[in-house]
Amino acid sequence: MELDLKPLIRQSCRILLRPIASVVMKCGMTWKEFSDISKSVFVEVATGEFGIRGRPTNVSRVSILTGISRKEVKRQRDLLQSPQPSFSSKTSDATRVLSGWHQDLLYLDSTGAPLPLPAAGPAPSFQTLFAQYGGDTPEQTLIKELRSAGSVEADSGDRLVAKSRYHMPVAMTEGNIRFFGSNLFDHAQTLNSNITGNGDARRFEGFAVDDQVAASAAGEFKAYIDRRGQEFLEEIDDWLSRHRVDTTDTNSIGNTETVRLGVGVYAIDGPLTKGKSQ
Repeated sequence: MELDLKPLIRQSCRILLRPIASVVMKCGMTWKEFSDISKSVFVEVATGEFGIRGRPTNVSRVSILTGISRKEVKRQRDLLQSPQPSFSSKTSDATRVLSGWHQDLLYLDSTGAPLPLPAAGPAPSFQTLFAQYGGDTPEQTLIKELRSAGSVEADSGDRLVAKSRYHMPVAMTEGNIRFFGSNLFDHAQTLNSNITGNGDARRFEGFAVDDQVAASAAGEFKAYIDRRGQEFLEEIDDWLSRHRVDTTDTNSIGNTETVRLGVGVYAIDGPLTKGKSQ
């Protein structure tokens, strides 16, 4: 009997998406924005990886593989060919309010900066700003969220002051966001290669975990991993350095094929979430 893998892959996707959803929401991204990116990536991967004899997959097959209509596949392909692919303009209510505050002339001073706004009253006030841009989130709930994230503050006159143009619930740096994407990609690519590839395509990947360790040992384990993990990575870095192409030697750079190689090490701490299947 053929094994139905759909429930298992749905469960795995729910587990995988939890940390991704946590990060993107902390950056102020909505589910609709993420959904549109997901659609674009499905079309891109189906086009590039499922062709026959090395050719890009045709529109009809991409539609079959992804479940996206042929018309939408064509539109997504056109977007992917443009210099800056555009996705949904649907943003969170918080970001929409901040954006209106920074762009609507009624709420700007003579220098083009957002005005401090009284909480209520005739325009310009936060009450009228919210009425125009606030969406369906309750006004006081939105103010509480904006103030909690530092997107909005109150001045000495108890007026609301915009501190950022886009709402980011948790402050993050550009480097941290790039680090999250690139490292998750590298680990997932290794798993993808090991699960779907042949023996020649396998990469080293392993883990050691136990869910019955005494909680009192957690601090000792962290110190142990910090020390041994750093020692291991320094050893790997030394090896990579010895095999790196000399960038000062123009002849060497032009005549030597280079590849990206490396190893990632990460700690495991906490229970594995139960990815409920749908």
